[in-house]
Amino acid sequence: MYEIDSKLKQRERDRNPIMVSLIGAGQMGTEIVTQVGTMDGMEIGVVVDLTEEAASDSYKHVENKPQVLVTNDLDKAEKALKSWKKIATTNYQLATRLPQIDVVIDATGSVEMGAIISMEAINHGKNIVMMSVECDITIGPILRKMAENASVIYSLAAGDEPAAIIELYRFARALGFIIVSAGKGKNNPLDIYSTPKDLEDKANKRNMNARMLCEFVDGSKTAIEMAAVSNATGLVPDIRGMHGPKSTVEELNKIFIPRKDGGVLNKVGVVDYAIGVAPGVFVVFYADNARIREGMAQRGMGKGPYYLLYRPYHLCSVEVPLTVAQTVIYGESSGHPMQKLTSECIAVAKKDLKKGQVLDNIGETCYRGSIELADIARSQNLLPLGLAKGSVLNKDIKKDEVITYDTVELVNDTVLLNLRKIQDSLFL
Repeated sequence: MYEIDSKLKQRERDRNPIMVSLIGAGQMGTEIVTQVGTMDGMEIGVVVDLTEEAASDSYKHVENKPQVLVTNDLDKAEKALKSWKKIATTNYQLATRLPQIDVVIDATGSVEMGAIISMEAINHGKNIVMMSVECDITIGPILRKMAENASVIYSLAAGDEPAAIIELYRFARALGFIIVSAGKGKNNPLDIYSTPKDLEDKANKRNMNARMLCEFVDGSKTAIEMAAVSNATGLVPDIRGMHGPKSTVEELNKIFIPRKDGGVLNKVGVVDYAIGVAPGVFVVFYADNARIREGMAQRGMGKGPYYLLYRPYHLCSVEVPLTVAQTVIYGESSGHPMQKLTSECIAVAKKDLKKGQVLDNIGETCYRGSIELADIARSQNLLPLGLAKGSVLNKDIKKDEVITYDTVELVNDTVLLNLRKIQDSLFL
């Protein structure tokens, strides 16, 4: 990271900062604006939100109070940026089309908007930092391919668990170790039938959106994040839904190993999660060379042959600017899917659902997310989680039943669905 720091300082001296636009000025987005305000060589030039007030307010926590122009006009915004003013707008196309912008951050939390924003950014030669992991697990491979064809970078965001896990994975793989497992700690109690109404009090105490909290509690977010890791690395879920055992940090490299050696896994090379380890992420790797094991023991890594890499933190939006810098300075991502999906997030009914039911959002009342191998999901016609919202059931679905393509009428003619169809046709 020293090299990034020095290059950003040079950009500051040259008055040539990396120019960033942010779409979505919620809690995460506002933190990004505030954090970038403390950094050299990088500027948030444009903030987009549903209201002008929310977009403008995102700059309020920046210590060196910037001049902010509220406008939806492209020409006015371009002139303002040239005079080092900031833009607050409700027009997302300013974020993707202004010539000064190098990187677009999608912090909308909307799968459909993530698809639209990514297409717009790529078409206008901007790197895209995707904070909607839900979008990535649905259409990540096609977005990554389109970005490559346009000579721009598509990346997951540093600070989120997938990128933090991928960082450990890349480290271990580069050293030639065998990856046994990779995962995250789950810091919320698991209740697969929870609803936002059940969590209103807890959400209010934590200043959180109840739907967002429910996405964590019902296990959907864990499945989504580990699917993103799977798709970026080729690691697979050992079983549908993963194991999710209770563990301490000290037990991770004793639990997330093969059954024959006392663990829970049927094979090596898997993604999973641990209840009771929070908020860290981990990779367990294997090394059986006697000389390496001796060296590991001398360095406090234990006797092996299973070793643990553990990162006890992930700073969410605070770390996102590192990905922004990485895409521009090195032309690299903090994590991105491979050519095709390895894992799929699927939709499982939380309750009995009736024919004609319009499916609500992830983290609400109708369904939860689980993880399955993409080949199995395809062969069984299982509905991807990211396509469920707004779909209409054409038959009754029982509680705990997996929702399939043939049981729903999809929302037609969306950018998301069209990209998914292209992805499925190209990358089977």
